[in-house]
Amino acid sequence: MTKLSRRRLLQAASASLPGLSLPFAAAAQEAWPSRPIRWVVAYPAGGGSDFLARQLAPQMGRQLGQTIYIENRPGAAGIIGTDNAAKSAPDGYTLLTGDNGAMVFHQAMYKRLPYDPKDFAPVGFMARFPLIVVVNPQSGFSDARQWLRELKANPGRFSYASPGVGSPHHLAMELLKERTGSFVVHVPYRGTAFASQDVIAGQVPMTVLDTAAGLPLIRSGKLKALAVMSPQRIPALLQVPTLQEAGVQGFEATAWQALFVPRGTPEPIVQRLSAEMRKAILAPDVKPKLEEFGLEVLPGDPAALTAFLQKETAFWHELIRSRRLSAE
Repeated sequence: MTKLSRRRLLQAASASLPGLSLPFAAAAQEAWPSRPIRWVVAYPAGGGSDFLARQLAPQMGRQLGQTIYIENRPGAAGIIGTDNAAKSAPDGYTLLTGDNGAMVFHQAMYKRLPYDPKDFAPVGFMARFPLIVVVNPQSGFSDARQWLRELKANPGRFSYASPGVGSPHHLAMELLKERTGSFVVHVPYRGTAFASQDVIAGQVPMTVLDTAAGLPLIRSGKLKALAVMSPQRIPALLQVPTLQEAGVQGFEATAWQALFVPRGTPEPIVQRLSAEMRKAILAPDVKPKLEEFGLEVLPGDPAALTAFLQKETAFWHELIRSRRLSAE
């Protein structure tokens, strides 16, 4: 069949179907990806979410044969960027880094959100940052067990800083308070840097930090690590016990990162993105950099992420309701 014959056949087919234009029919047969892909990070450049995306994007781009560029859209605890991605065309050309806040906490913490987590299709779990309880070295806390005893014996005497209401760090500490029956005053800040600086200065005695932000401050001696909130000790801080070892049974809280696309993105594209993401994150020149930054690399597929989200939502929404937490 000649090119002219094929063109006439396509024109005839499009003319016979109401609303189907020739450009649309041609676009439907376009191979994906045929142009650059946008990766939305709903937080400022330089943070943990941004670092992960910028390490993966070039590798995934090489595998897909297209440029993947990062677009930082920070603001409102990640809501602005997440909403932008939710309202983007479901064509495989918009990716989103989603985390605990955007995909789980916010739905229970805010009365109204401009998006719904169901507006997204899961691509796969990427990695998580372990969380660490840190204190000012002059705070008088010697170890995790003594710290826990002091908190329980002195309700309301101590305060803790967090990067903001509804952050994984905030919710992790609220879970600890619920599990131990203690009362520690929450002092929210506008970001990790501000919270950390006030703990270093002695204005607030303690905070919860993820490994990306916490490891440099711990290694420099500016902050002292008391416990990790993961089920097992982490390689970067083998001398620091878990909260479970300190007596809080079954405790686990992390700051996780997963990849999403707008709902309605064709399933073959979702599956291709998932496969390429897993391949990229395990690449020998990518995985070591992520681990050095403090990330636990745990790539997964759409089905596993869907099941994980259901479990996370049920658990954390119950905690948020029982403790009457709100971001408004």
